[in-house]
Amino acid sequence: TLQRHIASIHKGLYHKWCKVENFLSMLPEDMRARKLKLEGLEKNQKMQQTQVIDHFNAVEPGEAPVFYSDELIKEAAVEWLIATDQPIQAFEHPKFKNMIDIIAHANHGIILPNHKQAREDIIRLFKDQMKHLRERLNV
Repeated sequence: TLQRHIASIHKGLYHKWCKVENFLSMLPEDMRARKLKLEGLEKNQKMQQTQVIDHFNAVEPGEAPVFYSDELIKEAAVEWLIATDQPIQAFEHPKFKNMIDIIAHANHGIILPNHKQAREDIIRLFKDQMKHLRERLNV
């Protein structure tokens, strides 16, 4: 087979090509060696006792959690209002209040969508609304 031919005659060139192309060697002996190495690692991992620190997330320096205070939330809200040129009534909007209530229950911070994700969600919501509107008008 081609694998045996490469392993017997072109092994050095093949390994060099794999290294240059960042390709995992598929020669049978290399696959066996990886499998044995992996099995050895699994045995070592099973033998190690876990530590309490293995179950906690590391906090980067300067990333200390911000604790809630009424003054801090007022300051952040007003800064957001000014920076995004929102109307003052934005704080009174039910959807804004709903979003803040949801965020208040987050245990490990929040992840906001980027502009591409937000765009896709807006388009999906629009299509869903149009679909529901068509269903209602066809009745």
